[in-house]
Amino acid sequence: MFRTSDIVLIAVMVSAAAMTYKIKSDAETQQMQVHRLQAQIRTEGDTIDLLRADWSLLTQPARLQRLAELYKAQLGLEPTDARQIVTLDAVPVRPLTIEDLSAQRPDGMAAAGTDRTVTGAVQ
Repeated sequence: MFRTSDIVLIAVMVSAAAMTYKIKSDAETQQMQVHRLQAQIRTEGDTIDLLRADWSLLTQPARLQRLAELYKAQLGLEPTDARQIVTLDAVPVRPLTIEDLSAQRPDGMAAAGTDRTVTGAVQ
């Protein structure tokens, strides 16, 4: 009836069909994940566009001027006097502190805001 070669060939065909089904199922799962990520990227892009539009509305000079006039007393806002503007040489040098020295990054570069050297701080 059945020879050994027939049984082996049937087993190979069944295993090939099972492997094909598994690969197809995995590919569909991956494709669904790609579509889900693309939808998420589109949503994030739309959110970014909306936030940029909100930012441009919130930072309009006319709106800021109205708010400044409305809350002038509460914020203690006053117009800048011409005598308040000075050159950089008139600003006193802040002394170098231990925090400035300890804020060195591992690559040897100074951290943000700590670009002064010891010779620059002692004048």
